[in-house]
Amino acid sequence: MIIFAPVKIKEVVEALERFAPLPLQEDYDNAGLQIGLTEADISGALLCLDVTEAVIAEAVSRGCNLIVAHHPLLFRGIKCVADANDVQRCVRQAIKHDICIYAAHTNLDNAPGGVNFAIAEKLGLENVTFLLPRPDGKGGSGLIGDLKKEMPAADFLKTVKETFHIACLMHNDCRKPIRRVALCGGAGEFLMNTAVSLGADAFLTGEIGYHYFFGHEQEILIGAMGHYQSEQFTIDLLEKILSPLFAESKCPLLKTGIDTNPIHYLV
Repeated sequence: MIIFAPVKIKEVVEALERFAPLPLQEDYDNAGLQIGLTEADISGALLCLDVTEAVIAEAVSRGCNLIVAHHPLLFRGIKCVADANDVQRCVRQAIKHDICIYAAHTNLDNAPGGVNFAIAEKLGLENVTFLLPRPDGKGGSGLIGDLKKEMPAADFLKTVKETFHIACLMHNDCRKPIRRVALCGGAGEFLMNTAVSLGADAFLTGEIGYHYFFGHEQEILIGAMGHYQSEQFTIDLLEKILSPLFAESKCPLLKTGIDTNPIHYLV
């Protein structure tokens, strides 16, 4: 007879923080436990990018008492828990339904094998290293690596658009052949100059300011994929990290069925 062991919320926290220790997060971040107590057994865990009211309702309907997100619900401090905005309403609903919320954010971005590695894997990059390594050598920001073979800029952009299901891929007018690619999921414009200095032919990120597109036309191809689009495979990464923990348990590890991207495109 197979005996299924319960999984406690604290075991999920420990597994996530072994993979992506909290000290790897940026100073401005608020990764980690957001709401709830960690001693409880898990009835089900729901993985998502963003915690929204719809995601919390989904967790309730699917019997999950744990939500593991990439983006922190409590990114900035709140002084009141009422219903003035979506964050306050999410906090109230999570507490009402006894749902624990945990976020693995820039610590997961900066970890070896983390979010940016998932992006690089989708693009088939080789010889991958951190774009900006941490001084302690335990992680870093962004990645740089090589395509298996050089390709025209237009073909590379088409590949990125198709691979990440991008409705509108913003880019500059650089037409040089692409082999060496730098990237950063989310908002990575702070790594732009580093990508140039390391000789990248292309720099991909989720979002980048208007003025960054100037002055690099024949120096580096710049592509803005969309914040959500660049990080969408983070849910699969979270599942990969946590699957061994749930392998001998009856409690389900689920991926959200809700597209939480708040940006829509009229095409």
